[in-house]
Amino acid sequence: MAEGPWAGWSCWTDTAPGTFLDSAIGTSYSRSDAADRATVMLESRPSHANRLGLLHGGLLAAFADHAYFAALAAMGRPEQAAAVTVDLGMQYCGSGKIGPVLRAEVELLRETGRLMFLRLTIFQDDDLIAASNATVRKAPESRKPLSK
Repeated sequence: MAEGPWAGWSCWTDTAPGTFLDSAIGTSYSRSDAADRATVMLESRPSHANRLGLLHGGLLAAFADHAYFAALAAMGRPEQAAAVTVDLGMQYCGSGKIGPVLRAEVELLRETGRLMFLRLTIFQDDDLIAASNATVRKAPESRKPLSK
């Protein structure tokens, strides 16, 4: 984004309007300052609330899953948008509020030929509200047509 409060950040939104990511999570913003680390931001909104008026745990899990892929794109790996999550663990560390921006700090821990191992922490202001770890199966490389 070139202007506004998210100037200098990459905007990540689902390309298919009305899908889960588009309607349930919304647009996030990401940037990276290292090959294996990125920050992903999400503006919390009333539709993210549970019955108590706090952030819903399912939203935090969905945001974590989303943040892994937005972070990989920010790390220079946009082809991994077609990767799939094979394992995701969540630890809820506090209550999140509606209004403050969510900040996910994502780290790529290790990469093998087919898998990536990642972890993240989710904050509002300086309060830790959740942590996660995930294993992602990489998107298959594009196959070149056979030569004749």
